[in-house]
Amino acid sequence: MDRIAGQKRAAANLYPQIEPFDQRFLDVGDGHTIYVEQCGRPDGLPVIVLHGGPGGGCSPAMRRHFDPSVYRIVLFDQRGCGRSRPHASVEANTTWHLVADIERIRKLFGIDSWIVFGGSWGATLALIYAQTHPERARHLVLRGVFLMTEGELAWFYGGGAGAFWPDRWADFARVIPPAEQYDMIAAYHRRLFSGDPATEARYARAWAGWENALASVEHDGVAGDTPADYARAFARLENHYFINRGFLDEDGQILRDLPKIADVPGTIVQGRYDMICPPVSAWTLSRHWKRSDLRMIPVAGHALSEPGISAELIRIMDGLRS
Repeated sequence: MDRIAGQKRAAANLYPQIEPFDQRFLDVGDGHTIYVEQCGRPDGLPVIVLHGGPGGGCSPAMRRHFDPSVYRIVLFDQRGCGRSRPHASVEANTTWHLVADIERIRKLFGIDSWIVFGGSWGATLALIYAQTHPERARHLVLRGVFLMTEGELAWFYGGGAGAFWPDRWADFARVIPPAEQYDMIAAYHRRLFSGDPATEARYARAWAGWENALASVEHDGVAGDTPADYARAFARLENHYFINRGFLDEDGQILRDLPKIADVPGTIVQGRYDMICPPVSAWTLSRHWKRSDLRMIPVAGHALSEPGISAELIRIMDGLRS
């Protein structure tokens, strides 16, 4: 999850635009090559940025939440999206492949441990990475928490969010025959992986449009026309991960494994009116993770570009500089 919307509204809170001092394509095996970049201070405090989706890719705005005179900012496009290749591929593309890719990047750059910064699906991945390699996570900074549970998927793809946005839900549902609407993830999966480019593009736009329409608390609900190339990667990867329930062993695995990061501190930023990832997930996480601090943003939805969310993330990162 995490289609970025309305970035201009948050620009006043961000650090100035910067360019990478290092850009490369990293062969991670399995036929995949991922795009990786470094920005800021080459010998600075390292932070790895995990984008949402799955399939959302990085954006230049993500670099701007960190003081470039202090931080060594590492970003990468996860398998199959952004500048990584092959585009929109779900082969050898699981949560555990991504965790291994993060470790490969860390070792390549000679980093012992780093701050892990992620939103939405990026928060999911940050938690799973830290639970797998707790000694490598100095601090987790999470936004728009998604715990990859059946309840969260049912909320967004089973009509829960649709009760607040019935018009947009109707747009999302009407392209699926009524007999298949009991499982929208499976119904879209059949069409997103049909093998027909026109069909895949049509349903990819509908999938991305539903999420994008609900990203911001101030959004008018008009999804806009998502570019077909972006939509196809975003929708296929997100659907692939969701139909496989994040490739986790059981529902609730992230909460089950919280003892593994009992000694890792974390800060959680959550929009009070997040329609994509409801605040109950962030609240539940904070209750069970004693070293976490929950910051609930009163008038904010899901998107990284929400001004209150961006401002709070920058305050947190500024506070971690020393």
